[in-house]
Order: sequence, then structure tokens, then C-alpha cells
Amino acid sequence: MLARPDTFRCVECHLPFTGPGFAYIHDNIAEGAAYWSDHGVLCGPKCSLAHVSRRRAEGTMPQSPTPNPMTGRIG
Repeated sequence: MLARPDTFRCVECHLPFTGPGFAYIHDNIAEGAAYWSDHGVLCGPKCSLAHVSRRRAEGTMPQSPTPNPMTGRIG
């Protein structure tokens, strides 16, 4: 049987949402990704910091909090 493709991947390193080392809220995959931006989910603190640095350099930082792309909730 073919595995279904992951819907979410880290926007920096492209690690699949179910990949090893992906950070989840309360370490629970059902809670969703622990890090995200308006561009998508991030796998952990290393990619989160890289993403912020890149966005700051590009001048494309968001001006308001971004809802979690998995749940639609802020925070």
C-alpha cells in the first residue's frame, strides 16, 4: 500500500510533520506543530531561528500574530 504524502513539512528544512525530531505542542502530535509562521510549520527551534533571521533579512516579517496553520487558532 502506498503511504499518503505528508500535508505539512517544515518550511526551512522540509522535514515531514511526522518525521523524527519534529517538535509538537506538549510533545503530542495530535496538538500540532510547536513552531509555525505565516509561511507554514517549522520543525523546531533551530529552523524557527533560521526562518526568523531569513525573514528579517528579507524584510518580510509579519506584522501581527499568525494563526496556527494546522488549527487556525492563535497561540
